[in-house]
Amino acid sequence: MSEQEIRAGAAVQVTAEAPFVNLRDPAQALGADGKPARSRRAPRWADVPDEKWDDWRWQLSNRVNDLEEIEGILELTDEEREGLSAPDKFRVDITPYFLSLIDPKDPNDPLRRQVIPLGREAQAFTGMMEDSLAEDRHSPVPGLVHRYPDRVLMLVTTQCASYCRYCTRSRIVGDASQNFNRKEHEAQLDYLRRTPQVRDVLISGGDGLTLAPRLLESILRGLREIPHIEIIRIGSRVPVFLPQRVDDELCAMLEKYHPLWINLHFNHPDEITPEVSRAVDKLTRAGLPVGNQSVLLAGVNDCVHIQRALVHKLVENRIRPYYLYQCDLVEGSGHFRTPVGKGLEIMEGLRGHTSGYAVPTYVIDAPGGGGKIPVMPNYLISYSDHKVVLRNYEGHITTYEEPPTYQRHDSASCTYCQHERPEPGQSGVLGLLEGERMWIEPKGFAEIHSRGNIEQHRLQDPAKWVPYGVGAIEGRSREALSVLGAGDASAAEPNGEKPEYGPGEEPRPREGEPTGSAHGELL
Repeated sequence: MSEQEIRAGAAVQVTAEAPFVNLRDPAQALGADGKPARSRRAPRWADVPDEKWDDWRWQLSNRVNDLEEIEGILELTDEEREGLSAPDKFRVDITPYFLSLIDPKDPNDPLRRQVIPLGREAQAFTGMMEDSLAEDRHSPVPGLVHRYPDRVLMLVTTQCASYCRYCTRSRIVGDASQNFNRKEHEAQLDYLRRTPQVRDVLISGGDGLTLAPRLLESILRGLREIPHIEIIRIGSRVPVFLPQRVDDELCAMLEKYHPLWINLHFNHPDEITPEVSRAVDKLTRAGLPVGNQSVLLAGVNDCVHIQRALVHKLVENRIRPYYLYQCDLVEGSGHFRTPVGKGLEIMEGLRGHTSGYAVPTYVIDAPGGGGKIPVMPNYLISYSDHKVVLRNYEGHITTYEEPPTYQRHDSASCTYCQHERPEPGQSGVLGLLEGERMWIEPKGFAEIHSRGNIEQHRLQDPAKWVPYGVGAIEGRSREALSVLGAGDASAAEPNGEKPEYGPGEEPRPREGEPTGSAHGELL
């Protein structure tokens, strides 16, 4: 064998042994420098070494909360200055990482709206409550909320990495004087030891992932020592505000206490950065199933195209969309509230238009402590322009006050609306009622088929084949996808005419033809 042949063989062997790199995995995304991708960093912190920037303790220690500090990073509006100057405002603290993600020149940046207060926060509204979910009324010991028969909410801290302006627990969250200590944690655990009906515990706060690692582990160990506690869940927004916190040490600790689940809180696709993708990857590799709970917020995500982009990005990161919450009737949240009809509109634009596991459940946390109520038949009793009447799982009736005013989402300026999905039929029920049809035509398929490169399958019957679609018109639909061998569309009628049928008006199959079909596909 010649030297040239030996070299060629060695090259083939090296190529064959090269490891596969999954470029579709967001956790493996690389930057222009060939290193793991990073999100943008505000000029103020450009000189901070990566070692410090990636240290979650440094991020917490350098949070920004002062008007002058924030104004040095963002171009603030007068209303933002008013909100930041209010003496009794809900706490402001923003990690350098998250503040860097905000467009400094855009006052409507969706991330900015969630953490920078506005003057209108102080405005009261109809139905407003301090404790909108009546958690204090269902609290047998400080920090423990026992509303459902077999599960409890365990508040372990009042501190967060950053503070959301629509926070349900703004009455206590962020207030260091109302924090929970080891003595109160032990009282919570003692209650659980004496209550064998409880099988599921949700750790929240505040945010449990901001606790010192040893304190968090002592709580988890205490729960795991109770025989009847089956499931432990953690609700956290730390991976959104502070993905650096999800390190190997934390994940190694968490995986000792399975079965352990975690629900995160993403409201907008811009919150899912390369750092977040790597953090979530660590959690899933530690065996934690990861879900997401979003809140429907005016001016942030009240758009079906934004919501679709969000759930797709979540699923891409192995995060299961779990709940889409209607905004609570809590103080300071009036300007975030949308009508319930907006949530229903978004659900119509998701269900059927994307994968079922990418569709969250739309819920209202019943005012006054009725629990989570899905907005669907059997639970939605009546709906007017000012009030929604709901029934909870116990049969109790509750009402949700609709906002008297709502500034509709501006689709003309929304980049997500301007880049809608290209295939027809994506405008939901309204589009179908207006006569819009949907069918999918593979690109370039006709040319391939015409060259005889695709052999008709033995089970393919051109006389019966109708393409996938909603409101497909007999004759026209076959013509649209005649590339699949449907034959002459005019053969469907003896006289050769192509009848026009609107959505849902297609005739029933002739006697003897199959009737079990859905969307034109035989069952």
